[in-house]
Amino acid sequence: MSKRIMIFFTLALVALMATSPAIAQEQRVGVQPSGGAMIADAVIARPLLAAATVGGTAVFLVTLPFTVLGGGVGSAAETLIKTPAEAAFRRCLGCTVSKRADEL
Repeated sequence: MSKRIMIFFTLALVALMATSPAIAQEQRVGVQPSGGAMIADAVIARPLLAAATVGGTAVFLVTLPFTVLGGGVGSAAETLIKTPAEAAFRRCLGCTVSKRADEL
């Protein structure tokens, strides 16, 4: 019985992986986000991403002396500050790509 379940989940995973390029292509084409996606983005995602930017900045500043010694300041700033800030403040409302609507 567990062998059948394992085969089922393996096939489901393969099917999901096969649809990923189609989903990515759809996002690149510039599909207009739905109203629900815009509302969810404005009410839930943007405040969480803004909080992640503030929290990432705090973590970056606390760990900065150690990061300087290790030589990874650029990658730490990219990961902890720039990525969540671009997702929060640069992308269009309801979009999943961190670019402005006119750059897509």
